[in-house]
Amino acid sequence: MTDSVVDSTPAVPQQTSNGQHPQTSLSTAAARNLATTTKSVPQMQEITSRWLLKVLPWVQTQGGAYRVNRRLTHTVGDGRVEFTSEGDVVRVIPTELGEIAHLRGLDDEEALGALADRFEQREIRSGEHLAQQGAPIDGLHLIAHGRVEQLKEGKFGDRFSLGVLVDGDHFGDEVLTESDPVWDHDVIAATPVTVLSLPAGAVAELVDRIPALASHLARFRAGRSAKTNKHGESAIAIAAGHTGEPDLPTTFVDYELAPREYELSVAQTVLRVHTRVADLYNQPMNQMEQQLRLTVEALREQQEDQMINNKEFGLLHNAALNQRIPTRSGPPTPDDLDELISRRRDTRVILAHPKAIAAIGRELNKRGLYPPLASFQGGEAVAWRGVPVLPCNKIPITSAGTTSILAMRLGEDNQGVVGLHQTGLPDEYEPGLSVRFMGIDEKAVMSYLVSAYFSVAVLVPDALGILEHVEIGR
Repeated sequence: MTDSVVDSTPAVPQQTSNGQHPQTSLSTAAARNLATTTKSVPQMQEITSRWLLKVLPWVQTQGGAYRVNRRLTHTVGDGRVEFTSEGDVVRVIPTELGEIAHLRGLDDEEALGALADRFEQREIRSGEHLAQQGAPIDGLHLIAHGRVEQLKEGKFGDRFSLGVLVDGDHFGDEVLTESDPVWDHDVIAATPVTVLSLPAGAVAELVDRIPALASHLARFRAGRSAKTNKHGESAIAIAAGHTGEPDLPTTFVDYELAPREYELSVAQTVLRVHTRVADLYNQPMNQMEQQLRLTVEALREQQEDQMINNKEFGLLHNAALNQRIPTRSGPPTPDDLDELISRRRDTRVILAHPKAIAAIGRELNKRGLYPPLASFQGGEAVAWRGVPVLPCNKIPITSAGTTSILAMRLGEDNQGVVGLHQTGLPDEYEPGLSVRFMGIDEKAVMSYLVSAYFSVAVLVPDALGILEHVEIGR
């Protein structure tokens, strides 16, 4: 009988027609159908640190409005003028002349138009004098473009800076109300400058020819006799350092008759979720909860953007003009930051675009300085003079590569900057934010109205300061 031979050679998988070996085990793609996938909640790139919302003290605003009462202020009209241009020709907008203190309240269109027509455009080279200390003031000058530096000779012959003027600033307005005024400092172009000048002779001619202009300037001269403190507020008469029994002055504190009111602004959207999604796909994550979470994040981002950039109440548009300072040379140097902080007491926080913070670091590195750190809200932040410098990407960067840096004093008790909101809203989801069910339509889609109410107020002008024209590309 013939013995059988067993072949122990392992079988070699046969190749398929496309040259690949056949599958010998369950694929991972098929296995995932029976497995529970570990997953994250939905992510969102738009979410930022939102430091402004975190650092502001929030004030409960019943009635939807917040009135800022202040002492009566006599100095108004310290704004910047705006211009129009056609090619190389620049012209001041007549109504913008009302931003000059001497012309504030002049509503005679003929007078404003006549003034605007008499301005002469000049191009000044860098380093050239626009005014010299001790010389007669030759006219009113408006800076349409460029940067000029004001320098004054000190007691011992050295010169010191009185500050920098930039686009929209003006100087020489004494020529409107004083006879034979003289410059008490030098004005020198730091860059090529386009300036519009109203000669003193033209001023005298227009005052003689236009009665409305003459009477307005006469009222301005009379109004300047009102006693004020260094901030332009109505003075409080106080006797000090006297002896004996002199008659003491009588006084009262005068208030603004029409104080500013901040009404709560709103950011809203309607969130729509299909009932089938909410019914069938709520495990392991609640679909409605995740949709609402990301919607609220987007609303809060929009809220911070509005509090920075809104033209009615945003911080960039509501800083006093004497609290807006330009950089001396362009980049944000330590000298610029010191000037910004020195404009107010108790500066609590500085906000800057992340690229501006990087530019600050570069300027410190050039001087061999290392950006110090300060303890802030349980962590550490880059600081200057002990004031934390926090990132805020809502501060815009212009096409010219410039941005702004904000410095703030905070809180009602400190006469600072405060956030405004109202809590206790119907269907409140977070403080100042409500989510209200609007019903289900005929397509079985649920709708929710998501609303955030907010604003921001500057209690006194020096609570907020801005370093402008900050170059971040050097």
